[in-house]
Amino acid sequence: MTVGAGIAVQEDGSLAALGATVLTEVRDNVLVTPAAGGGMLNGAFLGVRSAPAASRSVFPVGKLRDLRFMCTFRFKMWWMTQRMGSSGRDIPAETQFLIVEAADGAGDEQSAVYTVFLPILEGSFRAVLQGNENNELEICLESGDPAVESFEGTHLVFVGAGSDPFEVITNAVKAVERHLQTFSHREKKKMPDMLNWFGWCTWDAFYTDVTAEGVKEGLRSFEKGGTAPKFVIIDDGWQSVSMDPAGSAFVSDNAANFANRLYDIKENHKFQKNGRKGHREEDPANGLAHIVSEIKGKHELKYVYVWHAITGYWGGVRPGADGMEHYQSKMQYPVPSPGVQKNEPCEAFNSIADNGLGLVDPDKAFSFYNELHSYLASAGVDGVKVDVQNILEALGGGHGGRVRLSRKYQQALEASIAWNFHDNGIICCMSHNTDNLYSSKRNAVVRASDDFWPRDPASHTIHIASVAYNTVFLGEFMQPDWDMFHSVHPMAEYHAAARAVGGCAIYVSDKPGNHDFDLLRKLVLPDGSILRAKLPGRPTGDCLFSDPARDGKSILKIWNLNAHSGVIGAFNCQGAGWCREGKKNVIHDVQPGTITGAVRGRDVSRLLEVAGDGWNGDVVVYSHVAGR
Repeated sequence: MTVGAGIAVQEDGSLAALGATVLTEVRDNVLVTPAAGGGMLNGAFLGVRSAPAASRSVFPVGKLRDLRFMCTFRFKMWWMTQRMGSSGRDIPAETQFLIVEAADGAGDEQSAVYTVFLPILEGSFRAVLQGNENNELEICLESGDPAVESFEGTHLVFVGAGSDPFEVITNAVKAVERHLQTFSHREKKKMPDMLNWFGWCTWDAFYTDVTAEGVKEGLRSFEKGGTAPKFVIIDDGWQSVSMDPAGSAFVSDNAANFANRLYDIKENHKFQKNGRKGHREEDPANGLAHIVSEIKGKHELKYVYVWHAITGYWGGVRPGADGMEHYQSKMQYPVPSPGVQKNEPCEAFNSIADNGLGLVDPDKAFSFYNELHSYLASAGVDGVKVDVQNILEALGGGHGGRVRLSRKYQQALEASIAWNFHDNGIICCMSHNTDNLYSSKRNAVVRASDDFWPRDPASHTIHIASVAYNTVFLGEFMQPDWDMFHSVHPMAEYHAAARAVGGCAIYVSDKPGNHDFDLLRKLVLPDGSILRAKLPGRPTGDCLFSDPARDGKSILKIWNLNAHSGVIGAFNCQGAGWCREGKKNVIHDVQPGTITGAVRGRDVSRLLEVAGDGWNGDVVVYSHVAGR
């Protein structure tokens, strides 16, 4: 028997966790190495013996059969979503988190053993999980650079087990934190204060047509109704970008032109005082500073954030652009991982792949970020929303691989944020790969799912379910951001209720004059602050392995803690989901109907923390909808 501190490969070839069989027919070349150090007593690393050198390899581990699991996988290059199943073949490519429920033999609900599998980073390689047709769990390992082929292979997946799923997940991530020493757990990070205030994002209000006048118009509109934002995100549309003469434009409603490249770190004419197209205003006082100063003064804004891509813009930084030569940007053509190609195609990525991306020399990344962010900070900007982060994984060729390139950029980005935005003012977006997560020491807020799509009826229930289940994993690294929503929308109250229990920032993207102030007043106090819950909102334990989008019967319950109480939100998410065959969101039941379920005090996993040691288990329940 090979023992890994509670994780054991038995003589019959099964992998057991605290005595419960999780995998059978484990391959002979699988290594189990006990986790060293304090904290995770029931944890070990999985690896492989004598693996041949290659930039991409797949290693079968063992068979998973007849056990409930929940995993989060990348269904798009940028984003994860959840899947539930009971056999290895149900585990999709690009699975980054897996938790399995098994019985320990006692035969009751309280006796379940929860085993979490975390594929991690080893040197220049990144591991993910997937299943095959033989129900085997496989480890897929890749560097993202054909020239990077050598790896050790001993610590590819961390496995931890215990009786409380949330404790197991937290302890497992902290064990990986101690092992890698390349990232920090959410609990150690400084949360930006903007999370505690109501906000407005310009994206859906204007898309890339946003202007300084439009921002002012929007803020006046909110003030007339008595619920004014205290932070603003000026989204895509403020930067100086253009296409190459021979570029192929991406044309679509309500989207950026992904072929554009950044040619100046300063704002475009729309955000310059008396600006006009083709004219550059060189006086910084007449640039972005004038609009930031005005809206902070007139509208009592606390924070202004602006958007940019991790590579500057979607198409990167134009090589040789005047004044930007020192960034030594060079054209590269991204190459997607085969695992990503098995899931949903992406128009943005395809456009970037066709037109190429001007990648700032990785050794110049800090210089680029610092000059950009110091200019923004001098203009009164308090933080940034940094988008398109996963594109770096496809640019690792010639740079030592995806992990090395991503980490170099993340380190430069975090250093610049620390130097220029002292409240840790950053929202990470389109960043759901473990290259980023396991390289983040300071970044504290992460968008938790694909976008809020106001015109896609299939997307709304999917959005809530995806954020909740993604948060089971993402919430260990950062505070999940549930994205903007519209206060006037058929699903506005649904989205608002989810954010009320999410522990997240609350911000909308309403067009000027199009607001539901009655709804907003349920979320926002008169001073513009919000009653933000203490933790990332996650599914209750009895929902972890149910499929609230597809099974036709399960309610999604999301739990959280307040200072002196627990809170649960109950949602009907049935009727729509991501289709693995069609590789897109689909409505499979246009009228899913009413579903029922129970809400119990024990659904709030950590209620004892606020109830106190003398608590006898009794609870008083107040229903917000019923008002009693």
